[in-house]
Amino acid sequence: MIRTLTLAFVAATALASPALAQDAGDWTVSFGAATDNRSKDASKSQGDPYAWGAVEWESASGAFYVGPGFETIKSSTGSDLELELGGGWRPEVMGFDLDLNATYKYQVDADQGADNDAWEFTADVKRSIGPASARLRLQHSPDGTGSTEAWTWVSVRGGWDFTDKLTATAEIGRREQDNSVDYTGWNAGFSYALTRNMEAEVRYYDTDADANNPQYADAVVAGISFAF
Repeated sequence: MIRTLTLAFVAATALASPALAQDAGDWTVSFGAATDNRSKDASKSQGDPYAWGAVEWESASGAFYVGPGFETIKSSTGSDLELELGGGWRPEVMGFDLDLNATYKYQVDADQGADNDAWEFTADVKRSIGPASARLRLQHSPDGTGSTEAWTWVSVRGGWDFTDKLTATAEIGRREQDNSVDYTGWNAGFSYALTRNMEAEVRYYDTDADANNPQYADAVVAGISFAF
């Protein structure tokens, strides 16, 4: 598995590197692991631990970015690994920080005939005032992976910086899906900067969907991430 992840990550990085090699922007490498892979408050790993990694190039102005990434999953398509390549624009408008991006996702070694790729579009509006922060997120895919067709996710998150290292956040969101489960999800937790490059997080997740399905059951998730 480690060899597979390494090869996949190197291959994905190669997709983004050549066109950007001559630019004066900055590169960031990040990776980590957690006890569950949660996206939009639902599990993508059926409650099992997962690993992830990403490389991002940011323009000299800081407005534009692009890069590849990977994460381990347990998908209904039969895939255990998802690759992605995305890019976006982070302007500041009237004191609000915007993040508008598009990401292409591809699930490796999916079952024959399974729908194993998707486009995902995200728009974030963020604002911080002192230790308080807030984010409104809108996400949409015209055709999800597996049997899921079009879906939309809308969420609101609030946060508070207790210190320059300790931050608490809570979020609630709603997902509407064609040919899949509609649900409301929420999460709350803490992140702590252990060092300049390492952060730990503990977070509680839950949804109002079928609790007997590990994809939607509540869970306390612990994770650690690194960025350089």
